[in-house]
Amino acid sequence: MSDSSYGRMWADAQGALQDLLQDEMPPLLSRPQKDRFQAFQTLATFYLRYLQIFRGLEAAYDQIVHPQKRRVVCHVLEGVMGRLVELKNEMVELEFSEFHYFDDVLQDLKMTPEDLEVPIPRYFVRERMKALKEREKMLAYILAEKGNIIQEHVAVHSMTLEKAVRLLQLSERARQGRLRARFMKEIRDEERKNQRQVINSTLDPHVSATLIQKTWRGYWQRKRSKKERLEEMIFLGMIDPQLPTPSPAQQQAKHVESSRHQMQEQHEAEYQQALITIKESVRLVDGPDIKETLQDQIRQWFLECRDATGKFPDFPSSEDGGSASIFAQKTPEEVAAELATKQQEKETKSKGKKGQNAVKDKKKDKKGKSRGKGGKADTAGEQEEGWKMSPSNFLPTVVEGAKLYREFWQTQDEDQNFHQHFDPELVREEKRMEVEVEVRVQVDELMRQELKNLKLVVDRDKGKKTKTGKKANKKKKKKAKKSGKRKKKKKEKDLTADRTIESIYEELVLEGILIQPMTVKLCDYLGEYSYLGTSLRQADIEPMPSLSDVRQLIALYGVLPLGSQCVHERGPLIRSVLLAGPSGVGKRMLLHALCTETGANLFNLSPANLTGKFPGRSGLQYLLHMVLKVARQLQPSVIWVGDAEKTFYKKVPNLEKEMEPKRLKKDLPKVVKSIKAEDRVLLVGTSRRPFDADLKALCKVYKKIILIPRPDYASRLNLWKELLMVRGVQLSPSLDLSSLAKVTDGYTQGHILQAMRSVLTARRLSRQTKRPLTAMEFIPPLARQDPIYKEEEEAFKSWYSRTPMGKRRARAGKASQEAAELKKGKKKHGKGLKMAPEATGTKKKK
Repeated sequence: MSDSSYGRMWADAQGALQDLLQDEMPPLLSRPQKDRFQAFQTLATFYLRYLQIFRGLEAAYDQIVHPQKRRVVCHVLEGVMGRLVELKNEMVELEFSEFHYFDDVLQDLKMTPEDLEVPIPRYFVRERMKALKEREKMLAYILAEKGNIIQEHVAVHSMTLEKAVRLLQLSERARQGRLRARFMKEIRDEERKNQRQVINSTLDPHVSATLIQKTWRGYWQRKRSKKERLEEMIFLGMIDPQLPTPSPAQQQAKHVESSRHQMQEQHEAEYQQALITIKESVRLVDGPDIKETLQDQIRQWFLECRDATGKFPDFPSSEDGGSASIFAQKTPEEVAAELATKQQEKETKSKGKKGQNAVKDKKKDKKGKSRGKGGKADTAGEQEEGWKMSPSNFLPTVVEGAKLYREFWQTQDEDQNFHQHFDPELVREEKRMEVEVEVRVQVDELMRQELKNLKLVVDRDKGKKTKTGKKANKKKKKKAKKSGKRKKKKKEKDLTADRTIESIYEELVLEGILIQPMTVKLCDYLGEYSYLGTSLRQADIEPMPSLSDVRQLIALYGVLPLGSQCVHERGPLIRSVLLAGPSGVGKRMLLHALCTETGANLFNLSPANLTGKFPGRSGLQYLLHMVLKVARQLQPSVIWVGDAEKTFYKKVPNLEKEMEPKRLKKDLPKVVKSIKAEDRVLLVGTSRRPFDADLKALCKVYKKIILIPRPDYASRLNLWKELLMVRGVQLSPSLDLSSLAKVTDGYTQGHILQAMRSVLTARRLSRQTKRPLTAMEFIPPLARQDPIYKEEEEAFKSWYSRTPMGKRRARAGKASQEAAELKKGKKKHGKGLKMAPEATGTKKKK
């Protein structure tokens, strides 16, 4: 695609954003919505429209090569990402559920479930590629040069007598089978040899020719029929065509993308160099004129204030903005009045503290009286019931970016800028403003001294005594000391003040705390959308989330906040996430995908990994201090606690007492609390048996809980198809994927992968052209594994219903059900029967 194509893509996204802002920011404040369903429909519509805009802006930002345009696009893109996270948070608070279903909204907007996928911005990793490669080199150097290469030791497990006997039986039966097969092969070879001798002695040459022709024609016709059948099935769309991967068109598109990325780097380097040279040019050429103009303006202000008020004004301090606050479209009288009121406020603050305390006490008494009489009615009258959109921290950013595009870039004529270089005039305007700010600081100091001299001359003429010299300086110093005392905050003691980040990083790597995440994309976590979610909820049946929903939550709660500093600082703060689900559903894969998509460090604080490391209370404190210090310095970072339920065991099993799984129980809440908005650090826990933990303590640490279910039929069908194709399997009609997906109901992704590894050996793949793969070959390895039974799934559902989010949803469902019953006029004890005071919630008057 060309520059004009990506320009149109940007324009389309900005146009859609402008329409959306008009709908989301009405001129009049909308009243609260009492219908929760209608409120969710509004939020869902905004969410899906922002998602479409996000997709267009991300694609445009990835390929636009103009450096100044890219900054505007990035500004809007971060605002849209933050708004998406905010809308997700609003939907969670409205529905009391982490998972939502948009079937009807998708249909209204003429969108498909694929449009629900949250795109991962590619610039998260690409713009930090150099730093990430250096970090990988440092990690490899530490492991190689120090001679502490981590090797996986095979653990020796004890074996029961039954398992040992079973192993011996398998070995002996295999030996006997090989002998029997060799013996039968010798017999068959002997029979073929004898048969060949008989045929050679009795067969006529014409009969032999006819037999050869029949065999060849049969083979040729079967091959032709098979080819025609395959072509027809491909034409009907029942079988996917065997295309080369990647195709030539895909290779060409990838080459164009990489060349545009190189062009981006070249244009960015030119732009950065121009920022320096143009600023120096503006400082040398325009700096003296700016200085002279500012001095003339300030002197004119001195004279105007003296003529208007009869005395020279006080020069604004640097904290108040200096001379910049003088020319904010105000008259000299207004400026003098503002300075006078500020001075009076400072004096009244120091004198009237006692009076203010007395007034506060009176107000408190009045409030108490009003509450006793009718305060509740007043507050209820002021605040209407219903849902109302919370104020956004990102809408101003989005509006600012949309305004900048509309006023400048939309009408910019770039017919002559074919190569999309930067605009020097725009750079000159920006640098002129920067130079003006720098010059203004110097001019303010000069004019402040000049005003002081003028006041001295005037006061000397009038015979007034002025406070100058040491007394004034002493007062200023006292004020500065007082203000300094107020701003002081307690600082945490740095336990590694004498060490560099590199040395701490090296120690964590050698101890196995900081590990290299596996390279896996979030899109590799396969799973389909649930098409029955809305229908089931309308029937008062809570559906299990789909794997597509899990993928979206990881992107919204993990990837976007960790990848963007702006989203993490100003959006809803997410400090910790718990991934709970049966064994084999892909919890660790999601963890590694989160690190891969954001380029984050991965710290392993699992109980099994901490066994025997940093013993004692002081050792644990030292470890956590090092982890948090490196995580903040080299952010983004992910702190992983595997088997998170073990940290909050109700009772530690005897076999795990040596591991000390509860070492982090008291310190994990402190770690979570210490993560601030400016720290792109996320605590991620994974748990296979969360119901073994103390629920209250677990939920205190992990505020966001994502329940990962076993795959449904659509996800299993997609999983079988994609994984078989990745491993080079030729999908033929003999391989019934639909039956495999149906048979594997209850099995997880890990079970399916294990079955594939046992069946798809190198020898079997090499013979699939002669003997196509069948579904029956996967049944024996699947039968040897235990699926997820209904009891285990019900245990996860029951546990999740006892979490804070599950309790809130249950209460909301109960309240809505009671409201519906009251609305329909259903009464259990008849029409004329009055309800008891306890049932109505009222008290009898004595």
